[in-house]
Amino acid sequence: MNLKLLGDLLAVFVPLSFLTVGGGQSIVADVHRQSVSVHGWMSDGQFLDLFALSRLTPGPGALLVTLVGWQVAGVWGALAVSAAIFVPSSILVYGLATVWSRYRTHKVTRAMESGLAPVAAGMILAASCTVLRAAEGGIWAWSVAALSTLVLMWTRVSPLLMLALGGALFLLVMP
Repeated sequence: MNLKLLGDLLAVFVPLSFLTVGGGQSIVADVHRQSVSVHGWMSDGQFLDLFALSRLTPGPGALLVTLVGWQVAGVWGALAVSAAIFVPSSILVYGLATVWSRYRTHKVTRAMESGLAPVAAGMILAASCTVLRAAEGGIWAWSVAALSTLVLMWTRVSPLLMLALGGALFLLVMP
């Protein structure tokens, strides 16, 4: 067990815990930046593998950080980052829920709710762009993502169909 490495993991993931406004998906961009660019704990490819695995398994969206901790420092890393991502934000949410319920009809509370929604959406959009850049799929990846987004926004097409079509397209056009 490398205590310095565990300390580095905690220094990265405790602050990120407070940014999980839109759920675990909202911090993917910064998890990537910290894990790949800043600390060099893994490559883009390794990060994408962990991201894909975290999306395939049931559980919270923040499972990605547990997998990053596992990759970086084994079982102790997984436990450390899981605690770092869930405990601080859970305590904060518990405290805020108490205050929020008391003042939910106030104008400031409603304004904060309205302001946080687009911030969370922007963080999730940044995560999507980060994954697309890391995947190095080029114009095909960006085109499929844009088309899928538009189709899913304006129709009732199943996301599973979009996944299948995107996968089929990449099987046809990629070497």
